Amino acid sequence: MTDELDHAREAFRREHPVEARHAAREAAIAEAMVAFANLSRTPQGSGALARLRLWMRGIISGRTPMHSLRLNHLLMAGSSLAVITIAVVSLPHLSAVNYSGPLSTDSEMDGGGKVAELLRKKSKQDEDATILAGQVKPKKNETRVDVASQMAPAESERKVVMSSAPAPAYDMANSGTASGAVGGMADTFSVVAEQPMQQGYHDQGRDKFSDIVSNPVKVTVEEPVSTFSIDADTASYSFVRGALSQNVLPQKDAVRVEEMINYFPYDYEGPADRAAPFKTTVTLMPTPWNPDTKLMHIGIKGFTLHGSERPRSNLVFLLDTSGSMEEPNKLPLLRSSLKMLVDTLQPDDTVSIVVYAGSAGTVLEPTKAKDKTKILSALDNLSAGGSTAGAEGIRQAYNLAEMNFDKLGVNRVILATDGDFNVGITDSEELKSFVERKRETGIYLSVLGFGRGNYNDELMQVLAQNGNGNAAYIDTLNEARKVLVDEATSTLFPIAQDVKIQVEFNPQTVSEYRLIGYETRLLDREDFNNDKVDAGEIGAGHTVTAIYELTPADSQGQLVDPLRYSTTQAPSGSGEYAFVKLRYKLPGENQSKLISEPVTDANTRTSTEASFGAAVAGFGQLLRGGQYTRTYSYDDVIALAQANKGKDEFGYRSEFINLVRMAKTAQALEPLNP
Repeated sequence: MTDELDHAREAFRREHPVEARHAAREAAIAEAMVAFANLSRTPQGSGALARLRLWMRGIISGRTPMHSLRLNHLLMAGSSLAVITIAVVSLPHLSAVNYSGPLSTDSEMDGGGKVAELLRKKSKQDEDATILAGQVKPKKNETRVDVASQMAPAESERKVVMSSAPAPAYDMANSGTASGAVGGMADTFSVVAEQPMQQGYHDQGRDKFSDIVSNPVKVTVEEPVSTFSIDADTASYSFVRGALSQNVLPQKDAVRVEEMINYFPYDYEGPADRAAPFKTTVTLMPTPWNPDTKLMHIGIKGFTLHGSERPRSNLVFLLDTSGSMEEPNKLPLLRSSLKMLVDTLQPDDTVSIVVYAGSAGTVLEPTKAKDKTKILSALDNLSAGGSTAGAEGIRQAYNLAEMNFDKLGVNRVILATDGDFNVGITDSEELKSFVERKRETGIYLSVLGFGRGNYNDELMQVLAQNGNGNAAYIDTLNEARKVLVDEATSTLFPIAQDVKIQVEFNPQTVSEYRLIGYETRLLDREDFNNDKVDAGEIGAGHTVTAIYELTPADSQGQLVDPLRYSTTQAPSGSGEYAFVKLRYKLPGENQSKLISEPVTDANTRTSTEASFGAAVAGFGQLLRGGQYTRTYSYDDVIALAQANKGKDEFGYRSEFINLVRMAKTAQALEPLNP
């Protein structure tokens, strides 16, 4: 009884003998390896391609039937039959793979450089093998796919090291092997990259921000009181910087002007003693963009903790290791950032690590910071893959923090993510309710955001604002150092919580006013005295700034006409512009304390710190469309900031001036990646 192999032998006996071409066979197998390796890089969730990869692996190893034939049987049939089998059967299938992306890095695949070398040197033999003995002919108008020509320069110029030592079977499931062999081949491909690889696919245009409507002008006679929660977050500024660094203007809702202003440390006067955790400084100054108005600049400075005064820390790192975090500016940057933070901890501080992808789990039980090697090793072993069960990760992180709760220390969960929650609880309101209940246990939640293109800032703000924590966006290692090293005490150690500001304006001296920024932090008037209403936190040594634009009663710059039939008149007053009140709670306390002071002409002064803050406020408003900035321009911002840089110890203000210059030529929309 004959089989398909006997028929094949008989057919080829009637034809002219075909000379075996070892080089062509080698090139064909190498091309197959490229297709296999690229299939191994398929993103998670692509089940069909994963099954195809396993099927091909079985063909190579001889464990999977292919029309009732095994590859090792074909090789035993002789060199001629082997060439035809590979050329006629394998290459048509492989050429159907539309390969257009970059190859894997050297740690991820074998033989990439070998493929480039073979396909350049043996192109003629490869063509002969493809149309061997006229059995396979190119179709009309068919374009041949030249894999070597599609390689990036960094791939095609890689150094190739050949070895004749026996090699283990090529493991398609583990693309990180250093060498491999196909079908028992003795040659081993060892590839060393000389240049960095091109980056693969990344999301674009899917960043999520809360809708923000700029605060309107208020008529003092009608609404004399303004109330809001302070905000010490800085995420908006670094996101804006990341966009401008790519020569793209940020979307308007990404620009929260108060976070732009509060990104910078200011040299305000601090409290004289610990009787009060902070001191306020109020300055009146001309408005740079409107000669008919004034700016009222409120600066708050908290007392500073020194090394021996720092309480112990119980920190739980809650880390997103889902597939969306595999880009270089996400998980790799996250690891490096947290290593910086670990270096700042005291020996008795405690670190735990919870990760989440398709599910969540603990990868490091509570460990003292003095065992730094163990903590760093756990960070080094993290890898990205899977979906994003963020809510389950949050639940487990809080449980771990509660199990190791330190009554005399700071207990904090630090969530590091791009915010792409897509498994389990994904509704922001439900997550908000969860962290609101958990903050009553004394555990704070801070958020570190990473990545662009699919960054969920909206969710990050909800979690941080309702978890008694702060939100930062990490776009560079320098930003990680600023947030987690230079400002570690203000980031990790709160000295006042539920801090609220209420300003009552005097209609006799102020006809109109508007609060610049803080749109997402506004409170009702009655919330100010309600200690059950949550508000912002101030960290040790931190500065917080708020700016109002005022229209004096005798100014001609009013934007709102007075009502014809109104009987409301401005009451007689003492000449004060406003009365500023602040409420706050000390950590662990439930009853608030009050600080207040009037604002008069005595507060009119020239201040380098207030002037620089005004420059940042002007820039933020311009990025949002400049609704109230008249003819003020980027050049005006640069001039004002340049004149008020001050000491600029860390270069933040010089960097700001460069960002304004970038904004002058930035594109309105990011171009699509090819």
